Amino acid sequence: MAADPTTLGLLLAGGLARRMGGGDKPLHTIAGRSMLAHVIERLSSQCAGLLLNANGDPVRFADYGLPIIADDVPDFAGPLAGILAGLDWLATNRPETEWLVSVAADTPFIPRDLVARLHAAREEAGVPLACAASGGRTHPVIGLWPVSLRQDLRHALMVEDERKVSRWAARHGVAMAEWPAEPVDPFFNANQPDDLAEAERLYAMLGNA
Repeated sequence: MAADPTTLGLLLAGGLARRMGGGDKPLHTIAGRSMLAHVIERLSSQCAGLLLNANGDPVRFADYGLPIIADDVPDFAGPLAGILAGLDWLATNRPETEWLVSVAADTPFIPRDLVARLHAAREEAGVPLACAASGGRTHPVIGLWPVSLRQDLRHALMVEDERKVSRWAARHGVAMAEWPAEPVDPFFNANQPDDLAEAERLYAMLGNA
């Protein structure tokens, strides 16, 4: 079986975390480590490097040692703006790398086979994009993006004011890679304070698997 194309990982931490009371959701801890640290540990071995998309003062993420990139699109335009920032960084700094995988930085149980299965899904379907799904729900932000579509994405954001990941992806063709949601949904994310307690419970069940 051929190796997967070289892929860079993008951790999306640019949200406003209103339901969590503000602040940076990925810095909340589970089992003594930030959710961001859990995501980094799970994704780093799958990628040729990682980027962190975050707006505001980058110093708060300095301890993680990752390149930190902010949105170029103003007014917190959502995850598509973060994906565009990642694609632009890749085109400038790693032009030999054609693929970017994005994950939410508050999803501490990201699958260890995420990148391989996303590539397999898009190849099997013959389409340029892939995103994750579990338990009958799609997770458009957990997706695979080719650098070749970055100018189309820029036009969608800047000219069409498109903000919905799934709607933009559907234009080009997007495959779904499905994971079971039991016993632990690998795409569980912590949006509210009560979710942190649930994440602790799930981590105890899952361990380091």
